[in-house]
Amino acid sequence: MKLSNKFAAEFFGTAVLVLGGCGTALFGHVGFLGVALAFGLTIVAAAYGVGHISGAHLNPAVSLGVFVNGRMTAKEMLWYWCAQILGAIAAAAILFGIAKSVAGMEIGTFAANGYGDFFKEADLANGYLQTNWIGAFAIEAVLTFVFLMVILGVTDSKHANGAFGGLAIGLTLTLIHLISIPLTNTSVNPARSISQAIFSENPLALPQLWLFIVAPLVGALLAGLCYKCLVCEKE
Repeated sequence: MKLSNKFAAEFFGTAVLVLGGCGTALFGHVGFLGVALAFGLTIVAAAYGVGHISGAHLNPAVSLGVFVNGRMTAKEMLWYWCAQILGAIAAAAILFGIAKSVAGMEIGTFAANGYGDFFKEADLANGYLQTNWIGAFAIEAVLTFVFLMVILGVTDSKHANGAFGGLAIGLTLTLIHLISIPLTNTSVNPARSISQAIFSENPLALPQLWLFIVAPLVGALLAGLCYKCLVCEKE
């Protein structure tokens, strides 16, 4: 498959992820469970829609884990990162435009990620919790590690049956959101975090963005190395 086709698939798939997941958080009024399901369902849709073209990474952390595991080149990974970030920003811009068109709607945090003082009294009343940067970093890194271990396992052509891979990945992402939405609004995806922080009116969205880039990449790096070791021992 041409790299340009993969770029287009990653751009489109990541845009769908942001539209579906963050769009539900912004407009859906469905609570944490509904948002978690929305992110999981968009991953399932994208996995079966464009997975045969690009693998449907839709996340720079996933691409890093795949690269570390030896399944893609550094050049491919960088192209994927560009496509994912641009796709996420494009989708966030669409959501921003829609939000501006809704009478009386405030942009607010715009489904951005954060921790601690990022969440105001109104957020705390709606079920959010305040953790410090160490707790936020830990939850994001650990859950990204779990996410990548599942992804690398179900997409391993030598050792797994990938027919239900998209479903397994989507359900895992749903679980991850159920755990961490109250703590960080759930990132595990630097592209998703970058796109929402750009448009957020929360003054801490951009200053805290570094954590939601670094922590998922650390978790993905460790997962890529760990899965490689596990497979080598099995062989």
